[in-house]
Amino acid sequence: MEAVYYIYFGTISFILGLCMGSFLNCAAYRIARKEDFMHGKSHCTSCGHDLSARDLIPVLSYISSRGRCRYCGQKVSIRYPISELICGLLYLGCFLNDGTTVLALRDIIFVSCLFCISIVDMEIREIPDGGLAIAAAAWLATAYFVYDCIGQAALNVASGLVFGAAMLFISLAMDKILKKESLGGGDIKFFAVVGLYLGFIPTLFCIMIACITGLLGAVVLRKKSIAFGPFIAVGTYFMLLWGQRITDWYLGLF
Repeated sequence: MEAVYYIYFGTISFILGLCMGSFLNCAAYRIARKEDFMHGKSHCTSCGHDLSARDLIPVLSYISSRGRCRYCGQKVSIRYPISELICGLLYLGCFLNDGTTVLALRDIIFVSCLFCISIVDMEIREIPDGGLAIAAAAWLATAYFVYDCIGQAALNVASGLVFGAAMLFISLAMDKILKKESLGGGDIKFFAVVGLYLGFIPTLFCIMIACITGLLGAVVLRKKSIAFGPFIAVGTYFMLLWGQRITDWYLGLF
């Protein structure tokens, strides 16, 4: 029965992630262009033709149309099916780690915000405040069910405030040293929300992972400046789901 439980809910989680990946892609595209993502039909970004239901099936629509718009024939970015698959796997990870609990629901909402924020940041180098607000609201709404006592929740609130203030101080200091903006205001607020979810020690590891992957990304892409949001999101996801195991493994090295 346990195998059936994991197969059933794992499949549901993955399919939900695929569908949400499609929606969040559309939302990120519109947010980056200051458009209303809650209203209006999905359309081809090349010809503007409204898309039908058969064009909106995650991954499968891309495969069946051979990566082209059925109306104008223009190529559709491979980013869409890849990001849909990634979102499906992210949702599946939340289920496998948290089961069918309130914690899983909270983490799925947070991961959705991380996903959308990352895409917007890659497009326009800006962290949307709305995504951070939704993530903070989800934490607040589920805190009663997730934490055993008010003290645990209070520590996470303190963590968010400390990391937000610390990143602001570091940013101002680096701005003066480098004579240019070193860390955007969105990234500072992002770390505050991350601290709220992860707590003190896991957030430190998140920063470490974000910095390492960010440097590797800059080397691979051969760019002096890259969007940092996606790398913060990567570090956050790993620590959100496997933070205790990663921390125990690292401390065990000593």
